[in-house]
Amino acid sequence: MPATIPTATVLERFGPAARAWFTDTFAAPTKAQEMGWDAISRGEHTLLLAPTGSGKTLAAFLWCLDRLTARPALPPGKDGRAASREGVTVLYISPLKALSYDVERNLRGPLAGLRIAAARAGQQLPEISVGTRTGDTPTKEREDIRRHPPDILITTPESLYLMLTSR
Repeated sequence: MPATIPTATVLERFGPAARAWFTDTFAAPTKAQEMGWDAISRGEHTLLLAPTGSGKTLAAFLWCLDRLTARPALPPGKDGRAASREGVTVLYISPLKALSYDVERNLRGPLAGLRIAAARAGQQLPEISVGTRTGDTPTKEREDIRRHPPDILITTPESLYLMLTSR
């Protein structure tokens, strides 16, 4: 098992907003986060295996959010929404529909926290859109996801299959 990376070293790999939000919110990264961020920051494929409540989801999402906030903002489109990028940047596949909604809810806190931390530093972060697609997603929302793909898409294996195999 690799040695634990010093917390300061791991957090230095994040941008200022993510670093500020994390240090304002948590006393220190968990061991799963330290080890995960070390591997992820080196571009390695990473599997985090740790007990429930050890920060695995935040370990993956904070790295993604940090990278999404580093992108330049897009100008508004004709409908007033931010212009759409090429497609989904982050795909989270949840094994259960109920967990999809929990993951989305748990993602909203860090997103809001990053915006607040950036505002305190006088920065403006690009808008990061989040969408959830399950079997219960109404047709109108499915079409909106297709026409305006979110930056982060949370879905189930079954819904992903349908998205990939339908028009």
